[in-house]
Amino acid sequence: PAATSILKRQKQLRRKNVRFDQVTVYYFARRQGFTSVPSQGGSSLGMAPRHNSVRSYTLCEFAQEQEGHHREILREHLKEEKLHAKKMKLTKNGTVESEEAEGLTLEDVSDDDIDVENVEVDDYFFLQPLPTKRRRALLRASGVHRIDAEEKQELRAIRLSREECGCDCRLYCDPEACACSQAGIKCQ
Repeated sequence: PAATSILKRQKQLRRKNVRFDQVTVYYFARRQGFTSVPSQGGSSLGMAPRHNSVRSYTLCEFAQEQEGHHREILREHLKEEKLHAKKMKLTKNGTVESEEAEGLTLEDVSDDDIDVENVEVDDYFFLQPLPTKRRRALLRASGVHRIDAEEKQELRAIRLSREECGCDCRLYCDPEACACSQAGIKCQ
């Protein structure tokens, strides 16, 4: 019998990891991020280094799960919009102070006041930026007891540095004064 090639034998032993009939979702605990730069404030969101659970879905189950999750997000968003509208009505579009408006919370918005069923969930955009207060609340709810305050200053410095890029050269580049040249990159 002819000897089979070592390369062919290795190919036969490899497992195929791509499947098109199921979705595997890895769940991670939420942590303070230190890897992203939110457009405002500090306390970026991140994940724990290792997942804490795994779940497999059929494609149909996953679609249903996603739709349910998106409906929940939509319900919360519509409640926040309704709360804002109530506050604006009580303060005459923010022109007068109102103790009643200040005291309103999401619990004051009834589920009967919002109509999630008549909104097309697939058309709704779900990756909305979260305000700093909401990010901090999510971190605390996830068990992060001490939020590193230094990240706020670091993020502010990064946002400021991104506003200024390139150099001040106009007609010709003076490598002695060119910030790009000094940084070892082509003059911008």
